[in-house]
Amino acid sequence: MRATALDIRFPTSLTLDGSDAMNSDPDYSAAYVILETDHPDRLSGHGLTFTIGRGNELCVEAIELLAPHVVGLTLEEIAADMAGFWRDVVSDSQLRWLGPEKGVVHLATAAIVNAVWDLYAKVEGKPLWKLLSGMSPAALVKCIDFRYIDDVLGPDEAVELLARQVPGREAREAEMLRDGFPAYTTSAGWFGYSDEKIRAIASQAMADGFTHLKLKVGGDPGSDRRRAQILRDAIGPDRWLMLDANQVWGVDEAIRSVAALRDVDPLWIEEPTSPDDVLGHRRIREAIRPIGVATGEHVHNRVMFKQLFQAEAIDFCQVDSCRLGGVNEVLAVLLMAARFGVPVCPHAGGVGLCEYVQHLAIFDFIAVSGSLEGRTCEYVDHLHEHFVDPVRLRGGRYVAPQAPGYSAEIKAESLQRFAYPHGATWLEHRMPEGSEMAT
Repeated sequence: MRATALDIRFPTSLTLDGSDAMNSDPDYSAAYVILETDHPDRLSGHGLTFTIGRGNELCVEAIELLAPHVVGLTLEEIAADMAGFWRDVVSDSQLRWLGPEKGVVHLATAAIVNAVWDLYAKVEGKPLWKLLSGMSPAALVKCIDFRYIDDVLGPDEAVELLARQVPGREAREAEMLRDGFPAYTTSAGWFGYSDEKIRAIASQAMADGFTHLKLKVGGDPGSDRRRAQILRDAIGPDRWLMLDANQVWGVDEAIRSVAALRDVDPLWIEEPTSPDDVLGHRRIREAIRPIGVATGEHVHNRVMFKQLFQAEAIDFCQVDSCRLGGVNEVLAVLLMAARFGVPVCPHAGGVGLCEYVQHLAIFDFIAVSGSLEGRTCEYVDHLHEHFVDPVRLRGGRYVAPQAPGYSAEIKAESLQRFAYPHGATWLEHRMPEGSEMAT
């Protein structure tokens, strides 16, 4: 197996797509890895981790530093001991010092691990959700490193939890193939959008079948209240409105700010404070009930999720396919969420994240939670045209992907055009020395 890492960036800051109170001018980016093999059908694994522009090159370099843990191995060797492979990657004796299991190195871990799973699913001729949901409970558990979480969930209990859902797997798979997985959209609520654009996109979202819409908050309190009321008026009282502060508030400020927005009847406040503040999340949750607390986009490993669950600090688990160290660690978090009874509503939005998380949400329903109660999966309508197997929605629901793999392979022409800094798009927008791009 051979590895190539690429720096791919899309100039989304030009239209303020993805903007929020903390990240005002994101350029959606992917630290991208291709695992080439000697497979007779020339199959390759494609994986990425998501960033928002400057610093993406650090993730690319970290991928290159971690690549020796996969280069030279065969897929058969890795698949024979998935948990051991994952622990080897995250336990690099020198790179671990830069984490451990967090930050740039862990983001790079996700790109490599996700590329391995993409290759695995392609070799098996199945979409990733189908590969995972077809594995036995024992086989799934053998993919997970239980170090640091076995005080709340061990392998035996995990097998038992999964075994309970085996009898209904076939019916739930049929339901997903028929109906798809419920999605919510953030596309109406980016921070830099005008009031008119919010109304227009909300109207289109409702026409497309969405019943859950999310708004970015955390700026001027008066502006937050005005924009939230605009979206509530646009969607009416019978649809769900969610709010997302992207970590901009302190704990006390979050409590006051959410109280001021209570009139729009939000389902949840997302990332109300620092993602590392477990006890702060619990205090916010206790103060703002029945409004829920959601987080996970920046929860960097299974240990942080364990503590959020133990502290009863969140109502919704927003697992991220790239912030965690790839599929193996996501499996651990899905199982802990089921163990603690917290619904999983995956975070998406960034380039490739919708393509990834549809697999995770569908697998969770079929094989882990067995329930759609309180569950929905984020969707935004940006950049899907660059993917070989882009997401498809029907009636506000993810259509279960059918192509083999993990759906995150970017088209070759897009890899060339958006390569940073010498791809055609970036050469067109080149500014004087020291600047990122033209606006």
